[in-house]
Amino acid sequence: MKNKTVIVTGAAGGIGSACAKLLLNQGANVVAFDPEIEKMRKLLPKDNGNLLIIGGDVSKEIACDDLVNATLEKFGQLDSLIHWGATHSSDTWRELTSEECNRVMNINVTGSFLITQAVAKEMVKHKKGAIVLCTSTSVLFGVTGGDGQAGPAYVASKGAVIALTRSFARALGPDGIRVNAVSPGITETPMIKNYTEAKRDAMKKRFPLGRFAEPNEIAEAGIFLVSDKSTFVTGETMHVNGGSNFG
Repeated sequence: MKNKTVIVTGAAGGIGSACAKLLLNQGANVVAFDPEIEKMRKLLPKDNGNLLIIGGDVSKEIACDDLVNATLEKFGQLDSLIHWGATHSSDTWRELTSEECNRVMNINVTGSFLITQAVAKEMVKHKKGAIVLCTSTSVLFGVTGGDGQAGPAYVASKGAVIALTRSFARALGPDGIRVNAVSPGITETPMIKNYTEAKRDAMKKRFPLGRFAEPNEIAEAGIFLVSDKSTFVTGETMHVNGGSNFG
């Protein structure tokens, strides 16, 4: 990834910050994007000329366009997007309100569309680029929410990301742009902070490897999919879930 310029969204989160650090260690230029700008500043390396930190909301079209413009102004190029940014919801079907459902869809689905649209407009000019979106193993399980687990709004939003990935892959392929998705299993991030010890133990029994993922393990999958090691891979969803679901 040396000398490549990569936008990493959700860079204040466990997977996003891990991804940004890995890319910097590999010599890439990284543009870290997240609403929590101060958190990014605490988590990411200081005084690194290859790092640009920008605060913003992927569900806002102008924020996505401004992000691309800032990337080009700083580094003069845009090679890849790895979009980890998302919001969580544990509300069950009985608890879920239309307001909460729309909030989750706006960030996870519309946000995925808008950030992909913004970077694609630049990439098509150069007939090359790689994009990675993030779905979830919860789509395979049909998780129902409660106890910190993904609820129907979150699961539905991540199912839509798979559809977006395929649609964008087909639309952008003729312009030399690859679009794939990573589907993480349960990962040791703040997203599972509400799991009780009993819940953690019960969930780990689903995993043949007997543990949850570390953020770096998920981040590496995203980096692989934008790297030159995956140049004939597009429209795919890479499941990184420790064998918790083989589908």
